[in-house]
This record gives sequence, structure tokens and C-alpha cells, in this order.
Amino acid sequence: MSFPIHRKRRLRVSEPMRRMVRENHLEPSQFVLPLFVVPGEGIRKPISSMPGNFQLSIDELVKECDKAHALGIGGVILFGIPDAKDDSASGAYAEEGIVQRALRAVRRALPKLLLITDVCNCEYTSHGHCGKIVNGDVDNDATLEWLAASAVSHARAGADIVAPSDMMDGRVAAIRGALDQSGFQNTAILAYAAKYASAFYGPFREAAESAPQFGDRRTYQMDPANGREAMHEMELDFEEGADLLMVKPALPYLDLIRQARDRFPVPISAYQVSGEFSMLMAAVERGWLEYERAMMESLISIRRAGADIILTYFACDAARLLG
Repeated sequence: MSFPIHRKRRLRVSEPMRRMVRENHLEPSQFVLPLFVVPGEGIRKPISSMPGNFQLSIDELVKECDKAHALGIGGVILFGIPDAKDDSASGAYAEEGIVQRALRAVRRALPKLLLITDVCNCEYTSHGHCGKIVNGDVDNDATLEWLAASAVSHARAGADIVAPSDMMDGRVAAIRGALDQSGFQNTAILAYAAKYASAFYGPFREAAESAPQFGDRRTYQMDPANGREAMHEMELDFEEGADLLMVKPALPYLDLIRQARDRFPVPISAYQVSGEFSMLMAAVERGWLEYERAMMESLISIRRAGADIILTYFACDAARLLG
């Protein structure tokens, strides 16, 4: 009777053995925690579709950032919900806008925490779309002015990285030019380069109060069926000056994370979006999945696909486990 020469189980016999030969590793510094900030004081409003997540007033946001920083998390990304919205998204680029005020407060309290801001308009427009509406659709070039103004205001308030998520053509070049002209040459751009018109954004729209009031976003966000187009989108953003590139969502698009990692020389980010988080949490609450194992398996799959940075609502819990 012959026995196998190669016994792969030899390298699985114990946790120390498995740890020594492990190909991919997670570190808290690879995580970015998304946070939602609202006007007011002492506000910690639960988001019903995202257990454990909240809309936070600035004072509560600072506390949450302090926890993340203490856990060694790489950074936070801020999404603002203004007290008033209008057709011109004026709250997005106002010097006293909610995100701008939050940035200054967090920067004072935690000068070494990496601060990223979402640069978009959907939270600030009365119609919920990502730009200026002309003839029933978002006008690409007019919207670039809003995005550039927002990015500069965020940099002025203390953002280390600005992250345009709108999917307008030419937005990275417009933002890079505006930042450089305003003296913010060292402010980096994380481009939501391949952002799909996904079904997995539903809980986020509750959190950010950003659901479109008519139509959808398929004329500017990507068709989920297209992969080659994603590489072209990323190439364009890279050529326009993006310092980091993102694929969003993460789990349904692991193939594109891998392609991006193999193709581009810059850090690749992936956003494990609200729907990915919420569907896992729903299964956990029903006893169908084990929370810690499912969470970590989902994160390591994104890392294994090639993501250097993972935006995730699991950031704090995962960092505690890794710590």
C-alpha cells in the first residue's frame, strides 16, 4: 500500500504551525472605519439596518475616533449629514459644514489619527443625487466644481486624504488641480475608481440619509456586469493623479481587486459596504453564522484578493481580535 509523499496536513497540525505558514495577514493598520457625523451635541443615534453603528454628533465622533486610534486602526473616513439640504449641495463645501467642523475637532483631539473624507454630494442635495441636475440627469462638468470646492475645504479643515465617490468623469484631475492651486500638494486622493451601481448600498442610504428622490444612479455608477470597464476607470483615475484606487463593493468584486492589484503600482483599497456588513450581521443574529469567524473570513478574503486597505464597519471588532 503506497502513501502520499506530500501530506499538506502536516502544515495544519496546530495553530502555531498554521500561523507560521499563513500566506496573508490582517493588521489593524489596514482598516479604515467609516463614521457618520450629524449636527448637535450628545447624539448617538442607532442605525437600525447596521447594528452597532450610529449617527454621531461631533463630541461623540471624537470619542469614537479615540477608540479607533487606541486600537491601532489605520484611519477613519467621515460622512456628513447636514441639518439642511439644497439643490446646490452647499453644505458639502461650506467652511462651516458638518464634515469641516468635525475634521477640525478630531484634528485638535487626535493630531496623529489619519483622517479621510468622502467627497460627494448625495448627502447634501435635496434630490439625493451626486451632482447638479440638468434636464433630469446629473451634469458631469458642472458637478466637478462642487467636488473640487469640497476637497479643498476638507483639506483646509485637516483631511489627510480626500476620497471622491461620485463617479463623475474627470473628477480626480479637477480635484488634484484645485488642491495644488490652494497649496495642498501633500493631500492625497483616494479615488472610488470602480464604484458599481450595487444593490448592497441600502443600509448606507439610511445611515447617510442619501437615497435618491427620483430615478437611480446607473448613469454614473458602473454596471455590475462589466469588468474590463473597471480597469479602464481605474487607469483613467491613476493617470489623472489618484494616489490610491478603490473597488466598491468588495466581496462581490474580489476578481477586480485582484486584477487591480496586479495592474497598478499604487495602494489598492476595497470598501466592504453596508449591505455586506448587514447581511452578515443578520445571519449572526439568527444564529446561522459565528460572528468572529465569519467577520474575519470575510476580511481575509478581501486581503487575499489583493487589497492593501479595507474600509469596513468591522474595523474595531476585528482590531480587538487581532490585538
